[in-house]
Amino acid sequence: MIPNAVKGGGDAADKELLRLFRDLPEEQQRALLAFARFLASESEAPVREIPEPEPIPRPEGESVVKAMKRLSATYHMLDKSKLLNETSTLMAQHVMQGRAAHEVIDELEVVFEMHYRRLAGKDEAE
Repeated sequence: MIPNAVKGGGDAADKELLRLFRDLPEEQQRALLAFARFLASESEAPVREIPEPEPIPRPEGESVVKAMKRLSATYHMLDKSKLLNETSTLMAQHVMQGRAAHEVIDELEVVFEMHYRRLAGKDEAE
């Protein structure tokens, strides 16, 4: 039986489920995946209320690092791991290529807003 941590999306349960899956023969992996897809399609996804961002004014002369902290606090509901690729690319452009801080911060604000809109189902592209 999977521990109660699954209900809360715990990392320990995720790791256990992945370990168990990997230990199964390929045919049983396919069967388990098919069953998981069936369960997912049959269950009603709980409606999750997404909190509104808590805007923090952008101070003049803000550094990129401080902007990341400000935006992380503003968009506290976002999974930061999903932002990592885009934000680290922008940070590298600033640090390694000398791109201006205000340009990078402008783009960071767009990235955070875009991820929030997607999470909240407000993305017009979908």
